[in-house]
Amino acid sequence: MANIYYFGISYTNTTTYHRASALKRLGHNVIIYDPYTIIANRLNNKIQSKIHYITGYFFLEKVINEWLLYIINTSPKPDVIWVDSGELFGPTSLKILKIWNCPVILYNIDDLTGKRDGNRFKNALRSLLAYDLVVVVRPETQYECQQLGAKRVIRVYRSYDEKAHLPFDNLEEIPLSFKSEVAFIGTWMKYERRDKFLAQLMDNGVPLSIWGDRWQKSSYWEKLKHSYKGASLGGRDYTAAIQGAKVCIGFLSSGNRDQHTTRSLEIPYAAGLLCAERTSEHTYLYKEGVEAVFWSSAEECARLCHFLLNNDTKREEIRLAGIQRVKELKLGNENVCEEILKLV
Repeated sequence: MANIYYFGISYTNTTTYHRASALKRLGHNVIIYDPYTIIANRLNNKIQSKIHYITGYFFLEKVINEWLLYIINTSPKPDVIWVDSGELFGPTSLKILKIWNCPVILYNIDDLTGKRDGNRFKNALRSLLAYDLVVVVRPETQYECQQLGAKRVIRVYRSYDEKAHLPFDNLEEIPLSFKSEVAFIGTWMKYERRDKFLAQLMDNGVPLSIWGDRWQKSSYWEKLKHSYKGASLGGRDYTAAIQGAKVCIGFLSSGNRDQHTTRSLEIPYAAGLLCAERTSEHTYLYKEGVEAVFWSSAEECARLCHFLLNNDTKREEIRLAGIQRVKELKLGNENVCEEILKLV
């Protein structure tokens, strides 16, 4: 088994933690280095954080590189270096990591070459040619990274976590506060119009429960607050809210060129019923109306929700078929991480 140095656990991002944990479960010796802890005091207010985001973290390169040099000088050589996301590592950072003369992987599930996040991934793109393997989740991103000269680029689907998203054995274990008819678990995003969509579901009589951050900023808050159940969920609470709902709404990020999201895998694996936007990737992953349900408008989504809530047998058939299908796809973190490591 490999000795892996894993860089990039953001203190706000549990999905990266799940991947590192999956590598450990596969038997690898994983040492986690979180660059965000090194720069936390420089991101301690909204203004500073926004400046660094807008400038592509350019003014943080020196402190990051000094930190990497310290690790190089005080740590034994690993077998593999895994960089998650990569926005903090510029070309000099990669030169430092390359001192170890071992494979360096970039794994990024955001839209690395897209336009939504401005300069956020400027460092990662400047460093692209230095990585031995670049792993992305969109065919467009794969093509664009290849065009930019990356040595080797592969595209994978997003993944659920075999342990973190494992459903409860018994529905009685799920607290009543996490049981609902139709649930959406996610963040309000300014330009995604999720709030308008959810408000339209409410207008169409859909009994909605919302968990997530920043919804108070929505112009639809006066309506949505009646369905709002609380802030973002993590750990077993997240799984409980998925499994405790009869129907789970799955949104995409249009600015991120999404055709599927982590929710597309997490919801069925956590024993929920996926009700998401109709896309080519969703209809490839699941048989429509058999293993998941899809919509192209709020009106169609509302009709589907009412149909499912009024047809217990059909709803349960789709839910169980979705669970079976997501397991057949083998898109757990352990599966995906193992395939990636085989390539280096």
